[in-house]
Amino acid sequence: MPTKKRKIKSKASPQAEMRSLIAGYWVSRLIYVAARLNLADLLKDGPRTADDLAARTGGNGPALYRMLRTLSSYGVFTETPGRRFKLTALGSTLRSDTPASMHGFALFLIGSPVWNAWEDLEFAARTGQLPFDRLYGKPFYGYLNEHPENLKIFGEAMTSLSGTENPEFVAAFQKVYEPGRVRTLIDVGGGFGSLLALILKKNARLKGVLFDLPAVIERARQDRHLTAAGIAGRCSFVEGDMFESVPRGGDAYVMKYILHNWDDEHCVKLLRNCRQAMNAGGRILVADSVLPPAEKPDWGKLLDIQMMVVVPGKERTREEFAALFKRAGLRLTRIIPTRCPLSLIEAVDARA
Repeated sequence: MPTKKRKIKSKASPQAEMRSLIAGYWVSRLIYVAARLNLADLLKDGPRTADDLAARTGGNGPALYRMLRTLSSYGVFTETPGRRFKLTALGSTLRSDTPASMHGFALFLIGSPVWNAWEDLEFAARTGQLPFDRLYGKPFYGYLNEHPENLKIFGEAMTSLSGTENPEFVAAFQKVYEPGRVRTLIDVGGGFGSLLALILKKNARLKGVLFDLPAVIERARQDRHLTAAGIAGRCSFVEGDMFESVPRGGDAYVMKYILHNWDDEHCVKLLRNCRQAMNAGGRILVADSVLPPAEKPDWGKLLDIQMMVVVPGKERTREEFAALFKRAGLRLTRIIPTRCPLSLIEAVDARA
């Protein structure tokens, strides 16, 4: 019998692979402009031509066509007969009106001022200092407080991530939650309370405390998350500076994307504050990336460079988390991976 010849998939040359890596920012800037022009929102009800989209956005039809054609080759849109474009499942993530939207994340990560800070990455490589602080003369969060439009985009970006990450972290939380032992959960630096609200919704016997800076808590009191029926009566709000103290009396303290924002010294101080404030038998629950072995590709490794460019934090390995907890008088007990980049990292008092 004749044998079938197997098609051998040709492997790209090292030069071709490097070419794609070098030009990667071309795609990200195309996505940024698509988000800025709200193209996904305009296409949600059906296909449109580039000229139609140009008329609705004040753009240029031929230029938009070339951009849409290129993004279609990456699966963001699909070109249909008549040079019309429609959304794909991938492109739909750029809609601004969906729960798991990545629209805000695209505007934040690819736009100014983050883009400008990345342009100065060489400065970080040479000095170990933050390009953002050098360019703007102040820390990232101080800058946001002085620029409401950028603060709004940052908030939308964090909401973009929360829409997909919070359910995954809550699923991991359910694996460690013991109703008889954990009665009060304190969310340290919890923002507007989307994570805490979801945990409380899943666990009717649990009480929660949202702890953050005064300006954040003022907005959180009016936000839909913790004012919802069935949740509002089980949650309280506390204002303060986590590096000075945290609310006492918690059985568990959760911190999502907090430790990765800070250097080791700040993290140790915060963790000590939590250890001193928590009830006997309490635990710390950290939601951060845990870096895998050196040569394995991972979103956390790229996020680590974002920290190096914008804020004085970093992503950490399991060993680095263990060392951090040890300095704070804590002991790492387990790490539960999730289907998103976050892991649940649990620690208890080292004396327990």
